[in-house]
Amino acid sequence: MKKKYALLASLTVVSGLAACSGNGENKDNQSQESKGKQELKLMSISDIPTLDTSLATDMVAFNVMNQTMEGLYVLDDKDKAKPGVAEGAPEKSKDGRTWTVKLRKDAKWSNGEPVTANDFVYSWRRTLTPETGAEYAYIMYDLKNAEDINLGKKKPDELGVKALDDHTLQIELNTNVPYFQELLAFGTFLPQNQKFVEKQGKNFGIKADTALYNGPFVLSEWNVEKNYVLEPNKNYWDKDKVKLKKVNYEVIKDQQTAANLYSTGALDVVQLAAEQVNKYKNEKGFDAQLEARTYFIRFNQDKVPELKNKNLRLALAKSIDKESYVKNLLNNGSKATDVLTPSEFVTGPDGKDYVDGVKSPLNYDKAEAKKLYEQAKKELGKDQFNFEYLTYDQDTAKKDAEYVKEQIETNLPGVTLNIKQQPFKQKLSLESKQNFEMSFGRWGADYPDPMTYVDMFLTDGPNNETGWSNKEFDQKVKDAKGALLSDPQQRWNTLQEAESLLLNDAAIAPMYQSGMARLVNPKLKNMVVHKFAGDTSLKEAYMEE
Repeated sequence: MKKKYALLASLTVVSGLAACSGNGENKDNQSQESKGKQELKLMSISDIPTLDTSLATDMVAFNVMNQTMEGLYVLDDKDKAKPGVAEGAPEKSKDGRTWTVKLRKDAKWSNGEPVTANDFVYSWRRTLTPETGAEYAYIMYDLKNAEDINLGKKKPDELGVKALDDHTLQIELNTNVPYFQELLAFGTFLPQNQKFVEKQGKNFGIKADTALYNGPFVLSEWNVEKNYVLEPNKNYWDKDKVKLKKVNYEVIKDQQTAANLYSTGALDVVQLAAEQVNKYKNEKGFDAQLEARTYFIRFNQDKVPELKNKNLRLALAKSIDKESYVKNLLNNGSKATDVLTPSEFVTGPDGKDYVDGVKSPLNYDKAEAKKLYEQAKKELGKDQFNFEYLTYDQDTAKKDAEYVKEQIETNLPGVTLNIKQQPFKQKLSLESKQNFEMSFGRWGADYPDPMTYVDMFLTDGPNNETGWSNKEFDQKVKDAKGALLSDPQQRWNTLQEAESLLLNDAAIAPMYQSGMARLVNPKLKNMVVHKFAGDTSLKEAYMEE
């Protein structure tokens, strides 16, 4: 997703107002006030860019939509699809290309109107209509005629989705996609109420009252760059399972502030900065885990002619000591990586981790980096390079960027990096418009398949913000999306070859696979953390009294 997004720990930290560790009058008063109220307080380091399911591209939005919206299917605690608005599993044709899904008749929108099959037809057509400008439209290309509609070659009503009646949806696919049921849990496939969307116009999804909800919660309050609040959806079909009465997200960008709030009992879950890990790692609530999310540096070849030079890109990628980076600056379970797709994410038909078959030359090698740099200087006819380095605006981002700057400038004399920090929403906008030179970004999984990472770099793909293009890569991805679906092992090998091509060209500079170190109040129960789609599910979460 465009999980350029947000990792759970850094963008959405779940926390409760119930009593937890810490001392002081403030904590005691708070505990008495909130006892038994099932009120949680969550922390976000970013505001929500949009709740328009056609336009959302980031994990902040997708995580909020995971609480306030519901698609045909949702993910269980093992990241397998289970019925949401759908009554049960889809009925599939013998070739797996035609799905018939029955919708539950008690599913309603927060305004009391029923959720119908037409709400899915309208939403999917709207997303694919070129005028909508949906960056994530490509994720629907498994639907019959979806790509041609998005490219303006066919009309939206030719999309392979049809409402057979109010509660029966027929879906036509180009191929028998093995992960499509899980993909239907992703935010871009959520329904939209046509009457409501058209009434809101350009305001749809930008305020709490200009969005409509059909999930466990509604967004009852949204103060830009300050906070947003979730409350139970009274019209939700499964409302009896919702225990939380109020969930408040405060936008807090400083990790020390968050840690202080945790120590006074104001937060139940808090992400730890590197310098805090050793202090808290022996506490009962300490937790660290590896995530299915990778961080990397984009090189904008379209905007910066020098970055079209492969040797220069290789030199930049190989000049950064990533092991030292994760050990000293992160210290949260993250691990250095030379590839795009995370490890421990998916295994192939052979039972091996996907990344075991990916080849990359992008390891840290100071001597080799200098050699490549000298070749690049000769090819470009210059020995001074000045690049703007775009990054996030949270408190740790500047320190992280300064490390990259120091590594590159020290190991490649003549290269200068100028750090540019931007708020999350503005950073996404700059990247989408390719209005940057080098950018520190991230990507997390949308569905359980390597394709969710690899096809990001297709030529002219909406999420390929590097200007990199490789016909052989494009063909391998196309084959893996189509002809090779009937040969799982060959498809797997082809995806590995495609990613190896991307890395061999140094289209990006992989940095690390993110880890998450945090403190969690043991009283917080039943919060589900996902590897892909929305980061968390709070539907059945509660605070144990």
